[in-house]
Amino acid sequence: MKVQPQLTDELRQMASLIEPMSVAMMTTAEADRGALASRPMSPLEMDASGAIWFFTDLRSSKVEQLRAVNLAFSDEARACYISVSGRGEIHSDRSHIERLWTPFAKPWFPDGPESTNLALLKVVIDTVEYWDAPNSKMVRMLAMAASVLAGKPIGLGDHAKHTGMDSSASVSAAP
Repeated sequence: MKVQPQLTDELRQMASLIEPMSVAMMTTAEADRGALASRPMSPLEMDASGAIWFFTDLRSSKVEQLRAVNLAFSDEARACYISVSGRGEIHSDRSHIERLWTPFAKPWFPDGPESTNLALLKVVIDTVEYWDAPNSKMVRMLAMAASVLAGKPIGLGDHAKHTGMDSSASVSAAP
């Protein structure tokens, strides 16, 4: 995933955690039943405002389910977990599609960046929550054992929740 320079410390922290992760589980609510539907997606870019971009097929049902989107990133080896909530937008800017094009997308879009149904899905972030325990597995196991003995979390890593991160809503012209 390409990561643009981020505007805030919270976005820089999020970018550093998710940059090495190649798959996010994207969850949306189905329009007809309201049931939650998840699918794996490969993030392509995190832009300067923190939005995360993906390729999508315009024929996919998810393009009608973008009012509320959750992205779940997981890296068990690093004991790092991130939940991103926001909304989705569809973009068809061919120059942006070409800039983000990767041969790994060719099985889904055989005509390359010129594929008729290829578009970009932009997830505009509102809330990010993460759990990060960067120590070795042995240190994490010892911290878990200490937590059980103490009856409270001890040394289990960092956890934070940031809300109101949709910078696209707060951008305005100067008077």
